Amino acid sequence: MPSFALRDFTASIVVFLVAMPLCMGIAVASGVPPEKGLITGIIGGIVVGLLAGSPLQVSGPAAGLAVIVFEIVRDQGLSALGPILLLAGLIQIAAGIFRLGGWFRAISPAVVHGMLAGIGLLIVAGQYHVLFDAKPLPSGLDNLAAMPARLLGLAPGEPGSALSAFVIGTLTIACMLGWERFRPAALKLVPGALVGILAATFAALLFGLDVVRVNVPDSLASAIDLPGADTLASFANPVIIATAIAIAFIASAETLLSAAAVDRMHDGVRTDYNKELRAQGVGNLLCGAVGSIPMTGVIVRSSANVQAGAMTRMSAVLHGIWILGFVALLPWLLREIPMAALAGILVVTGWRLVSLQHVKHLLQQYGRFPALIWAGTFVMVVAADLLTGVLTGLALSMLELVPHLKRIRLKVEDRKESASREIALDGAATFVALPKVSAMLDTVPSDQKVKIDLSRVDHVDHTFAEMLREWLGRRKRAGHAVEVTGARGRVAQLVHAG
Repeated sequence: MPSFALRDFTASIVVFLVAMPLCMGIAVASGVPPEKGLITGIIGGIVVGLLAGSPLQVSGPAAGLAVIVFEIVRDQGLSALGPILLLAGLIQIAAGIFRLGGWFRAISPAVVHGMLAGIGLLIVAGQYHVLFDAKPLPSGLDNLAAMPARLLGLAPGEPGSALSAFVIGTLTIACMLGWERFRPAALKLVPGALVGILAATFAALLFGLDVVRVNVPDSLASAIDLPGADTLASFANPVIIATAIAIAFIASAETLLSAAAVDRMHDGVRTDYNKELRAQGVGNLLCGAVGSIPMTGVIVRSSANVQAGAMTRMSAVLHGIWILGFVALLPWLLREIPMAALAGILVVTGWRLVSLQHVKHLLQQYGRFPALIWAGTFVMVVAADLLTGVLTGLALSMLELVPHLKRIRLKVEDRKESASREIALDGAATFVALPKVSAMLDTVPSDQKVKIDLSRVDHVDHTFAEMLREWLGRRKRAGHAVEVTGARGRVAQLVHAG
């Protein structure tokens, strides 16, 4: 067996062990049966894995979409999910065909991270109630307000009481965090979520606890819901169209953010963003066709894939095959998992999305306004809904352009020579120009010396600065010659910060 095939095989096992509890947990957080998440994981692994433009990214159910799916199921019913995902998948395919992938990269990191932080807090608030074998309340604010009463109402009771479930959920969190902090070096690839699930399941069996457990069917085929006769008619429903656009937009942004992060983890083939968009569109189209939940590229599984030594896309494909085989052959084992254990994993996952490090980074490196964009997005996601939060963040990002409207059109001179290349920028370097400039930078051969002249740039916003810094860092880490000249004052600070 070639060395790359062996490394892909072992990496696929690691990703499979990470993905199984997350697929089920995110489905539960989305308000649908856990097998829906497993179906999405299978499609994301096998189908999207084969078509992906990011060779080491893993796709599957994403915590970032759990809140919006929960709201769809609550307000429109599970049957609405199929038509919405069919339309969202078509939108993503069209975006890839018309090469719009670069524009998703131009979304402010403050908006994306503010959105993820808001989603993380909503997941924590909702799954906190599941720790007590209770159902989440209708809104995020209701869940947050009811948290103290849920804990204060906890009292020892008969088997099946909230106390048993809370002990199981707490055990899961403790084992997950404890393993990740103290695990032996030889077992560093064993995921903490798996350890938490195993410990909670064995404890519930050993002590005969009467807690709510995962309910999956004997046959995965019974969980497939094909589109009905009224699917085409639903495409004319304005609510369905608006929701599909929102899911396509958010899923694409999260996927390409994850792909960019994965690219920073390795020095292999870079992501083809438009190809990745098309692959995600096919995946979500299939998810809509079988009635499962939406997918994105996911950073937790993708980083596990890279750290486990994956070399090609076959590791992602194989992980999807392992999920399919496990669900087909061992559904009885999944039915022993306590629901509170899945809630414990999601509480940790959600809390990690509420990362204050990013807003601290924005404040220190770029000033108050980008931090305000983060905060505005975060608050509106929690207080209103996901779409309102994202639109608020985008509107605040547009305000950042106002002082620089006279120089908003960035002129780019690209002077090519046999052994070197000089790129000169003139104007305000903002997210508006990011797709054009990033696409140009990605075409620079690795063996070519590059000089970037910023002498005529009088402003760099945080989105453009983050892109340029990442590209410069990747070139320098790989040992490729690159020189930046003419940067002065605040522009030099932003480009070379961090």
